[in-house]
Amino acid sequence: MKRFAGLSLAAMMLGLSAAAGAQTPPRPVPKAANSAARPKLVVVIVVDQMRADYIEKFRGQWTGGLKRLVEHGAWFREAAYPYAATETCVGHATISTGALPAMSGMVANAWWDRESQTMVTCTADPKAKNSGYAGTAAKGGDSAWRLRVPAFADELRFQAGSATRVVTFSLKARASIMLGGHKADAATWLEGDGWVTSNVYGTLPFIEAYAKAHPVKEDYGKTWTLSLPRSAYLYDEKAVGAVAPGGWDLSFPHPLRGKSGGSEADEAFYGQWATSPFANTYLTKLAETAIDQMGLGKGGGTDYLGVSYSSTDYVGHSFGPQSWEVQDMYVRLDKDLGELLKHLDEKAGAGNYVVALSADHGVVPTPESMSQTGADAGELHIPDVQQKIEDTLKSFGYAAPAVARIASADVYFAPGIYEKLKAEPAALSAVMAAIRDVPGVADVYRAEDLTDRPATNSPIRLAESNSFFSARSGDLVIVPKPYWLGVSSRTGKPRDNGTGHGTPYYYDQRVPILLMGGGIQKGEYFGAATPADIAPTLAALCGITLATHDGRVLSEALFKKSATAAPAVPH
Repeated sequence: MKRFAGLSLAAMMLGLSAAAGAQTPPRPVPKAANSAARPKLVVVIVVDQMRADYIEKFRGQWTGGLKRLVEHGAWFREAAYPYAATETCVGHATISTGALPAMSGMVANAWWDRESQTMVTCTADPKAKNSGYAGTAAKGGDSAWRLRVPAFADELRFQAGSATRVVTFSLKARASIMLGGHKADAATWLEGDGWVTSNVYGTLPFIEAYAKAHPVKEDYGKTWTLSLPRSAYLYDEKAVGAVAPGGWDLSFPHPLRGKSGGSEADEAFYGQWATSPFANTYLTKLAETAIDQMGLGKGGGTDYLGVSYSSTDYVGHSFGPQSWEVQDMYVRLDKDLGELLKHLDEKAGAGNYVVALSADHGVVPTPESMSQTGADAGELHIPDVQQKIEDTLKSFGYAAPAVARIASADVYFAPGIYEKLKAEPAALSAVMAAIRDVPGVADVYRAEDLTDRPATNSPIRLAESNSFFSARSGDLVIVPKPYWLGVSSRTGKPRDNGTGHGTPYYYDQRVPILLMGGGIQKGEYFGAATPADIAPTLAALCGITLATHDGRVLSEALFKKSATAAPAVPH
């Protein structure tokens, strides 16, 4: 299941800085510094839907960037999100700001807006206007205006000065924007057949040139084949419970030829491309181009590059975590990240940059695969929950529809209904009992149970309260049973995806944290950690102060500063 305005930060956000520095020739790769000198470039990489246990399962097959980060960086093996809203927008906002949803206001990818009585996405901005690169058609407007705290990148620009450049890339708007914050030099994402940005961030000429020279449709006709011998793959060749994208079968090879099998790129092709490793390679090359054209890491300040790889999420939703597709995706991503780190060594210098890699959430195995183990698993049908509520309230004289929307796990009542229910305890109690009676429901909380993050010994209630922001969260919040997948279809109808995420369970919460570069002490760390710790740790390395955060500095992985440390960054 998937799991919400914004404050004006004009005093803190500087205008767009001038772009590009000159490209320099390759130079010998220096050894990584063991000092606490401030980095010249901060690189944040998010691998969408990367479960932490993928490292243990697949690392023996890695030879590139993932291998290097694990073996030469600081690996926090028990890192996990301390909240229930394990979704893309929420995770990226947490990594970017160090704030949990209860503070950042980012409670889901989209939520029901009580004022407009419509669904809104986490980046929708009525005052912004999107524009496309290389003739790409763009619609609507997006920005980080609903994000209620500054991002690390915002604070870096404000405190380190206008020499700092901020650039982010992803297939998803919510990923690129949350990483870039309120005022990046460039925040770029994929929409339809091409690349898009917003007038809040502006455009950069090199992205226009790259998009024209390398349109996505160039990959039409390619085929995703296995990277390893068939004997090297775990699990079944056809993933149990998988739902393949349009035009694909449940086994390799996967051709990128659209649904019709014609001679030109169609809508199905772009979906296939986004679900393939070719999209990861494209993003990597785009990031390398930004490093070259903007001279990242060579200016007068500390620059920031954010890259979020979305294809790992798309393939995981379709095929599930126990699939050849997921395993092969990470073999190929390892190679892409190896190229990116090599490029950073050559252009920025190995001791001059720091990398933080994490994920925005994990994923639950498909219900079918869990059922084979004998576990209690199944589908939690959200329309069935809504019907139960309506039927119950009808018996108490409430007119339908009493429920405005169920979004993710949040139940939003029509205007005035919840206030009336609170004054009628018998009716409210009956509604909650009816919800708990739906197969797959573990519990349900009232908004009052979660407001202001109350002290509790219940890990589930704590996780739900860390995700709760009263202006955007539901009147009631549903907790599914472990290994029960929330779906938007009714009982007996097929679902759209193989699996999903968005629960307070460890398979959704536990993700890797890998840090590497100047100032980082390599090693394996088993203490408690959360992706909310990434922004405070980067802030400590860069000598800046975050406005507010829920995370801590991962000091155990930092080299201690000497008495001759660099002077403070001017404010």
